[in-house]
Amino acid sequence: IRIASENPEDIPISNVRCVNGRDIEAVSSELATTDIACTAVGVNVLPAIAPALAQGIQKRAESGNSEPLNIIICENMAHADRFLQEKVLELLPEAHQEYLSSNVGFVMSVVARMVPFMTDEQRQEDPLLVIVEAYKRLPVDKTAFIGAVPEIVGVEPCENFQAYVDDKLFTHNCGHAVSAYLGYLRGYEYMYQAMRDDLVRNTTLAALSETGAALIKRYGFDPEKHKAHIDDLIERFGNIALGDQVARVGRDPLRKLSPEDRLIGAAKFTLEQGIFPENVCKGIAAGLLFDPPDDPTAHIVRDLVENRGTEAALAEICGLNGSCPLTQAVLEAFPVVEKEFRSR
Repeated sequence: IRIASENPEDIPISNVRCVNGRDIEAVSSELATTDIACTAVGVNVLPAIAPALAQGIQKRAESGNSEPLNIIICENMAHADRFLQEKVLELLPEAHQEYLSSNVGFVMSVVARMVPFMTDEQRQEDPLLVIVEAYKRLPVDKTAFIGAVPEIVGVEPCENFQAYVDDKLFTHNCGHAVSAYLGYLRGYEYMYQAMRDDLVRNTTLAALSETGAALIKRYGFDPEKHKAHIDDLIERFGNIALGDQVARVGRDPLRKLSPEDRLIGAAKFTLEQGIFPENVCKGIAAGLLFDPPDDPTAHIVRDLVENRGTEAALAEICGLNGSCPLTQAVLEAFPVVEKEFRSR
C-alpha cells in the first residue's frame, strides 16, 4: 500500500495468499476453517457473495466446527448486516439455519478510509498497488460479534454503534457528496481542486454544520470534538496526494440521492432534530445536475429531471413528495445552485 501524503510511504504487505472470489468452492473451503471474514465488494455485489458464504457456513456446520465465524461487513449500505444475513439464509439448508444464528456474527462497520481510482500508469507500475490515505480507523458493532471480539489494529468495537453509523453517513458521506456535486458544477476534475474553491468549501462546511448540530442534539456528541472531526474531514477531502476524483466521489447519484442515503437521509435527520438543512438541500440540487457521460446512473437522473421535471425527480428518486418542506427547499435551491456554481 502507498500512503498518500506530502511524503508518500510504501508499506509492503507480506504473508498473504489468495483464492479467486468467483470460485465458490475455494472461498467456502476458506470460510469453513477461518475465524473472521470481511466483505468489501460494493453494495451491488453483496448478493453475489452470498452463495460462497452459505456454502462455507454449511461446511462448518457439517464438519462440527463450533468456533464462531464473525463476518465484518465493510460496505456503505444501511442495514447491510441484515441484508447479507437474509441473502445467506435464503441459500442455507434449513437444518443449518440454527447453526448460523448461534455461531455466525454479521458485524457492521463504518468505513471511512478513502481510496481513489487507480490511474492506468499506477496499475502498470504494480497491479496490486493500493493508494490510500493514512487514516485507518474502523469502528465496528461490538454487540454483533459471536464470542470474543478479535484484537485487530485499527478496529474499534463500539456499543452505541448507530451513532457512529449516522455520523459517518451524515458527516463524512454527506459532506463528500455535497463537495463533489458542487465541485462538478464548478468544472473540477479532482477533489482537492474543489476544496480549494471558497464557494464549494464554505457551502460544504455550512452543510456539515447543519448535520453536525443535529447529530450533537440527537447523540450528545461533544461540540468541540465534532467540529474538529469536520475540520479534519475537510482537510482529508482536499488531500492533493490522494488524487481523488470528483467523478468517483459523486458516482452513482441514483443511489446517493435515494431516500435513506447520505443526502436525503441527512436532510430528513436534520429536519427531525428541528434544524433546517438549507445547505444540504443545495447539495441535493447539485446532485440532480451531476451528469458525467460515463457514470452508470447519472443519465437516469438527468433524463428524469429534463423530461418530467425536478419535482417528479425528487418524488421518484428521493421519495420527497410535494408537501415535504425539503421538496420546496430543493426546488428553490435548484436554479440558484445552477447559476452560482456553473458561473466559474
